[in-house]
Amino acid sequence: MAITDIPEYAHLTEADVEALGAELDAIRADIEASRGERDARYLRNTIRFQRGTELLGRALLFGSTKKAYWWAGAGALGLSKIVENMELGHNVMHGQWDWMNDPEVHSSTWEWDNTGPSAHWKHTHNYIHHKYTNVLGLDADVGYGLLRVTRDQRWRPFYLGNIVYNTILMLAFQYGVAIQKLELLKRNRTPEEQAEFERDKAQVLSKIGRQVAKDYLAYPTLVAATTGHKVGYGRAFAKTFTANMLGNVIRNIWSNAVIFCGHFPDGAEKFTKQDVDNETQAEWYLRQMLGSANFNSGFILAFLSGNLSYQIEHHLYPDLPSNRYREISERVRALCDKYDLPYTTGPLLVQYAKSWRTIAKLSLPDKYLKATADDAPETASERRFKQGLPEGARLQSAIDEATGRRRGLRTAMANLRERRRASRGRRAVVTELRSSRDTEAAA
Repeated sequence: MAITDIPEYAHLTEADVEALGAELDAIRADIEASRGERDARYLRNTIRFQRGTELLGRALLFGSTKKAYWWAGAGALGLSKIVENMELGHNVMHGQWDWMNDPEVHSSTWEWDNTGPSAHWKHTHNYIHHKYTNVLGLDADVGYGLLRVTRDQRWRPFYLGNIVYNTILMLAFQYGVAIQKLELLKRNRTPEEQAEFERDKAQVLSKIGRQVAKDYLAYPTLVAATTGHKVGYGRAFAKTFTANMLGNVIRNIWSNAVIFCGHFPDGAEKFTKQDVDNETQAEWYLRQMLGSANFNSGFILAFLSGNLSYQIEHHLYPDLPSNRYREISERVRALCDKYDLPYTTGPLLVQYAKSWRTIAKLSLPDKYLKATADDAPETASERRFKQGLPEGARLQSAIDEATGRRRGLRTAMANLRERRRASRGRRAVVTELRSSRDTEAAA
């Protein structure tokens, strides 16, 4: 089962959790008080870079019948779409720049270069996902209604296609975003829900139509009309069409990778509905820390990910400027050390590979899997630390008398890994001894 008692899982008392929350509130207050010109300059420079890159890509595609221009144009266009979606659209719509009171970059006015309507995204992502992060049955991003990503989801034959579904989702990610609010698999809608569905569907189809017309009709037609007399109208149109398609696919694959690295590698835990409705702000903070994961990044990789390489910090402070997440991360790490909490991070490719590994193995029935639902690497529960404890006993953090440091969840995880290594070592020795005795007996 997923985590049901979050403070207990973290080995923290209620007082510990509230103290942690107060320190996280202090970080927020410091960043809010220091927002200013350097942050605004960062945003303006990002907008200039994104628009310049898009203009470059569009210009290069006027020569798209030549292979070098085709690749360069598609690559520049893909880069501009990545920046527009990740560092601009996603973050602007979170309200990260509302403090500037600039209508151009305000969450209420921004419409991103994506087939999903901004208003829909702000509901499914900003509200549902960020409020109920990784809560089974409440957060639709846990598997996106398509994938099995935790053993708490009952296996069905449908999940045998996990890898295929995620491959399609990866290539067409913007369309997955577009239809998420529609809940296409929902049955037995009330008349009011059906009316809302029809309104939402009309908005999605309208936005998809505008995006398709822009990328796959208007620009290819413009290029063909300008250069077609030299290279052939049909050829110019087709080359620009396919380059635009590649630009979108580049953005889709990258978006999928960044988002999955933040939510599905080992260490990004899942939760039940049990305590969510009554949780305090401090408990919400703690759940975000336990349910999110980072990947290691320098400036360029962080920029291209919309600074979602700092997914933990983003989930703690989704409405603070993304360019401040790096400095926030240093203080969050220090709090993890203080309270002995895990800070889940790793190389990008490793984190993404772990996500795919989870998706692949959970396509199979549980009887083919080794770990239990309480002790799986992708999602565990508080039960895995209760071996040897009396029935009903709570897990508690303690102070190491030798070092004066708190011993809590991170120490418990390290001890558990050490016990497993020792257990495997003992099993290997026993196996070797038995093999040796069998060989002697045969001789």
